[in-house]
Amino acid sequence: MKVILMQDTDSLGLAGEIVEVARGYARNYLIPTKVALEATQNNIKRTEAQRKTIEVKRIKLKEDALKIKERLADVVVTIAQKAGEEEKLYGSVTSMDIAEQLEKQGVTIDRRKIHLDKPIKSLGEFSVPVKLHPQVSAPIKVIVVAEQ
Repeated sequence: MKVILMQDTDSLGLAGEIVEVARGYARNYLIPTKVALEATQNNIKRTEAQRKTIEVKRIKLKEDALKIKERLADVVVTIAQKAGEEEKLYGSVTSMDIAEQLEKQGVTIDRRKIHLDKPIKSLGEFSVPVKLHPQVSAPIKVIVVAEQ
C-alpha cells in the first residue's frame, strides 16, 4: 500500500515522500497515529502544494541539529555510580541517566535520541552516539566514576 509520510521516520523516510508499506502497518499504525496518509490523488495534490513548506521546515530542523552538535562537541557527562569489585557497577547507566545529566548542563535532548546498544555496566570513559537528525549525529563523551 502506498502512503505519504507526514513526518520524518527513521525506518521509512522523510516527510512528504511516498513509500510502499504493508497494508496492515499502514492501516493499524501509520494512518491512525497521523504519521502517514493514504496516497490518494487528492492527498498527493495537497502534499505537492505543501512541499515547499516541508522543505523549509526540514532545512531549519537540520540547522538546529547542527547547532546542537556544535554545543555537544565540548560537553562531557560525568556520572557517579556505586561500583563493586573489578570496576563493575551495581546498577547501570542508561540513556535516561545521560539525558538527565545533559539537562543539568543546559542541553535538552530526548533520551530516545541517545543510542546505547546496551546499558553501561562498568567504570570508564565511553563515546555515546546521539542521533539529532536523520543526517546529523554527534558523539557524547560519558565518564562513569565510582561514587564516594
